[in-house]
Amino acid sequence: MDQFAVTNDANASGLSWAAVVAGAFVAAALSLILLALGTGIGFSAVSPWANSGVSAPAVGTGAIVWLVLIQIIASSVGGYLAGRLRTKWVSVHTHEVYFRDTAHGFLVWAVGVVITAAFLASAAASVAGGVARGRAMTMESAGPAQAQEGFGPSAYFADKLLRPSAVNVNQDYGSLRGEVGLILANAIRERSMPAGDRAFLAQVVAARTGGNEAEGNKRVDDVFAQAREAADKARKAVAHAMYWTFLALLVGAFCASFAATIGGKQRDRVMVI
Repeated sequence: MDQFAVTNDANASGLSWAAVVAGAFVAAALSLILLALGTGIGFSAVSPWANSGVSAPAVGTGAIVWLVLIQIIASSVGGYLAGRLRTKWVSVHTHEVYFRDTAHGFLVWAVGVVITAAFLASAAASVAGGVARGRAMTMESAGPAQAQEGFGPSAYFADKLLRPSAVNVNQDYGSLRGEVGLILANAIRERSMPAGDRAFLAQVVAARTGGNEAEGNKRVDDVFAQAREAADKARKAVAHAMYWTFLALLVGAFCASFAATIGGKQRDRVMVI
């Protein structure tokens, strides 16, 4: 009489890393491909000319929708593959199988996000390094004095320390503009402009435009208000982008987990011939 040994794998490892890694790489690759496609579509839709091409709000809305679609497509495909490729559990309860499939899909999403983020961070660092090297070469060609000023964290205080008591109308425009830029940057960061900086800017504006000090004060106030408004809009735009990114990633996690359960069910229905 033949003896058949039935293996009980209820206590075996419930994680198939091979399936998870395979699904994660597929999800990351699809994310990058779809991201490149969306970037190309976006640049094709916009135009540098006024009253031409798609408007900025439409581009923003399209980018949000495309980001969500990227997560849905890439995460679903990666999770489904992980469910189909994972080891078949024979003597495991149905509820436990469902939980394991869901966990496989979630891990596919998590590993895929980490891979995609690492690739994008590496690309961004490479681009930033190239820009920094180009700026360093430009600064070196401009001379050591100009290369060392205006870029350190204490540049504003050094500029304030060496600021003359009287405005020199014949001062070089480039250095004067850099000095004004430091004052405005510090005022936006501190959300207020010191009285001494305001008075200095008013004198500079009056001297450069040929007006009086009252007109200079008004122009300083108007420009500072516009700068604060622009900074506030940028802050809100970044916050909204992070909110939508969070939502897209959350949708991706759900799609990967759900698709893995579908793939796992189809994997278990395969009959051995």
